[in-house]
Amino acid sequence: MRGWPFIKLLPHKTNFHFVKYSRAAGVLSVILCVAAIVSCFVPGLSMGIDFRGGASMELTKPAGQVLELDKVRAAVSDLGLGDVQVQGIDSDSSAILRFQVPDDEPQNAVVQRVETAIDAAVGEVTYSGVSVVGSKVSGELFLSGLLALGAAIVLMFAYIWFRFEPQFGFGAVAGLIHDVILTFGLIVLFKFEFSLNMVAAILTVIGYSMNDTVVVFDRLRENLRKYKTMPLREVIDLSLNETLSRTIITGVTAVGVLAVLAIFGGEALFGFSITLMAGIVIGTYSSIYVGAPIILLWGVKRSSLDEAKPVKLGMSSRP
Repeated sequence: MRGWPFIKLLPHKTNFHFVKYSRAAGVLSVILCVAAIVSCFVPGLSMGIDFRGGASMELTKPAGQVLELDKVRAAVSDLGLGDVQVQGIDSDSSAILRFQVPDDEPQNAVVQRVETAIDAAVGEVTYSGVSVVGSKVSGELFLSGLLALGAAIVLMFAYIWFRFEPQFGFGAVAGLIHDVILTFGLIVLFKFEFSLNMVAAILTVIGYSMNDTVVVFDRLRENLRKYKTMPLREVIDLSLNETLSRTIITGVTAVGVLAVLAIFGGEALFGFSITLMAGIVIGTYSSIYVGAPIILLWGVKRSSLDEAKPVKLGMSSRP
């Protein structure tokens, strides 16, 4: 088929002037980040069971019968108890159910309503291991999640600083912070439940964004050594154009897989998939319009990027 594979349709060489629009992009990023930070407080994140507290129980069908997880999730969701998680265990006949308990309703009454709804949806079920996660434990878990995000950013900064120069490290970290803030804003905008799954999604976005940034920075450092008299803004544009096809292919592939997961993965994976899709787009944008422009503002001493002359090793051929 003509034009197949579709990768052949991508231009081999582009000449976009990315730096030309970096000022406008920077203003847009600042506005969006401020809006995202404000939205995290008003109206605020919708905490899931992991960070808000709730009840959990084990469900078991008689031997030989299948426990339909979708029906269980739908039945409990109809009760208006917020975030509902159903996870199969061991066999098709057992699962762990987790749901939120309203503050103004007794725990026993909520559990009874849940059991009645499940019995009506899937038939006879045996319930065991009912437990409640308190708000104190959930608060500690939320703090641990934030510390994990902060530690990831610090470690990424240390890696970039070690591999490149300090301005590269600050550019990368600025991009990561930008990505995390906007991803939080999207979680609030779409009213997704903020749970451990969302923490995993944000950590994945950090890893993807850093990978894309390292590719751009590698090419930028290589071109700075190669074109010693070319203005820095032109070297940045050249580097971004040379890595553009790789960025597009990687991003489209990842977003395509996540789109399939969002469509066919069910309600449990929908928020996770959409968050990752948006985070990948944001991470690609930040590599172009956050990390690279900071290097332009800071400047680069090209003499410090020159490769050291290799030392010849081995035995001399002279007698």
